[in-house]
Amino acid sequence: MVSPNLETKKTISGGEEMNENTKKLFQAIYNDLNRPASGQDDESPRLQVSDLISKMAFFYEKVRNAVDYEEDHLLRKNAIARILKRQIVIEGLLKVQGTEELSRHLLAELIRASYLPNNSLPEAKVGEVSQILDKYLSLKRSCLQAYDSGLGLQTDIKKAKNDIQDKNNLVKWILHLAACEIEENLVSNQTKQAMVNVMFDTMGRIIQLPPELPFGPDLNIQIYLSISRTYSRFDEDMLAFVLFKYYNQDWSSDAVDAKQPTPEKIADIASRIRVLRSAIEFQLKHPLKKQLDRLVRRYSLYFTVLQDTISNDPAKIYNEFKQNPKTFLNAIRKVCNQKYKKAKSRLWRAALRSIIYIFLTKSIFVFLIEVPAIKWFNEPLNPISLGINVVFPAVLLFLFVTFTRVPSDSNTDRIIAGVKEISLVGSERQQAIKLRNPKKRGKAINFIFNLIYTCTFFVSTYVIIWLLTKANFNWVSVIIFLFFLAFVSFFSIIVTSGVKELLVIEKKENLWTFFTDLFYMPIIIAGKWLSRNVSKVNIFIFIFDFIIEAPFKIIVDIAEEWTKYIKERKDNMV
Repeated sequence: MVSPNLETKKTISGGEEMNENTKKLFQAIYNDLNRPASGQDDESPRLQVSDLISKMAFFYEKVRNAVDYEEDHLLRKNAIARILKRQIVIEGLLKVQGTEELSRHLLAELIRASYLPNNSLPEAKVGEVSQILDKYLSLKRSCLQAYDSGLGLQTDIKKAKNDIQDKNNLVKWILHLAACEIEENLVSNQTKQAMVNVMFDTMGRIIQLPPELPFGPDLNIQIYLSISRTYSRFDEDMLAFVLFKYYNQDWSSDAVDAKQPTPEKIADIASRIRVLRSAIEFQLKHPLKKQLDRLVRRYSLYFTVLQDTISNDPAKIYNEFKQNPKTFLNAIRKVCNQKYKKAKSRLWRAALRSIIYIFLTKSIFVFLIEVPAIKWFNEPLNPISLGINVVFPAVLLFLFVTFTRVPSDSNTDRIIAGVKEISLVGSERQQAIKLRNPKKRGKAINFIFNLIYTCTFFVSTYVIIWLLTKANFNWVSVIIFLFFLAFVSFFSIIVTSGVKELLVIEKKENLWTFFTDLFYMPIIIAGKWLSRNVSKVNIFIFIFDFIIEAPFKIIVDIAEEWTKYIKERKDNMV
């Protein structure tokens, strides 16, 4: 296929012309699609594990992920962090391992669990990951030394306990940074990076900060963080890694002329680690965050649709656009409809996974808690209420998914207009988007609004309890029902977010939505609090991470070595 010469063609028939950023995207996507597979003709040795042993590890990961709900794009990064914590924090107490050995074990585990392809990764990756681990472990040691030297002898038991907790959090934070850089090293996406760069250029030109706001130095990094949140879908750990690189320009292995940081550089970072973490924390909770996210989220959708349109066939799409620009708009509409269907399909898959997660981690406690509690307090056991509490979470989530509708044609028309705005000459936004001063609401108004929400929460709760009492629920069953109602109500917002992210036309308010928000939103907020606090106590994750995983991985390692031994014996037979 002939590459479209995007940089030299300036005139387009029909009066339409693509801007330079769009041409860069065409070229980047074309190059990425036609780039030969890494090491395709390279005979260098590859990292390989036993297919049979891999099936065991893959099954283990599937079971573990079922009881720890995370988005799919975060699973590999979280697995890297989990493996590092086990190897360094837990197993490190029993045996001393070099970074190369840690690196080899890490990559082998990722391949066995199908987070990386088997017999594809070059052996050189062991050394690259080893270098990354070496600098982070050096940073960990330097930070702990600097931390301990500033503490002195503690006589206050409570303060000593807090200091130990702070140290543990610091180690965890550093290991998560290491996991993010390893993920970045193992899986690079040049098209995605080109898209981020183009988005950053576009958003930087159309967003303006009022001169009276004191956030001028933070605007660019906040725009970049917002793009990373909305387009790249980074979590807090990955955003912290972005900021860590921002404050330490020559740290990451992807930096220009990157070299392994010197001991002096590592010691310097360790000496100011608290200030650095405070600066990162401030940027992650910046006053501009919410309004930038709302704005950038809409443009992220435009760029994603543009990327998907180009990716179908860059040369064909570009040549058809030269002949008739309307074909480009039709291609965008087709991509939008495809995204709607895929989002609905992903929604059902996410719902199924969520139902399994809720059943394994929540519904099972109905039997472990409700039945013994009822007997303990001499309450009558109602099989109907017990059955309702078991099936209710799954049924409620199923109903939320069923009534989630895909966007309308008018939404598609708005997306097409947005894609034209970012891609075509003459369609660009003429007026800059000025950010508002993020003023905090007064304490009196906040108190009144919180009081209203509290009242509506108790009214809603009272009505639900009254109905459940009429259905012969005892007070233990009522509490469990309310817990599930709040938890699943908030969880449904997360599950259906994939479809709602495709909406650029805001839903019109009416009397029904007003009263729904007034009386149901407090329950969702309660569910959010439960999700972030009570539901964090996941005994299944504790069992997997601290009881099952370490012995299981030892068995897998032994089995892997045994298969190698058998293979060697067979080879010697010839």
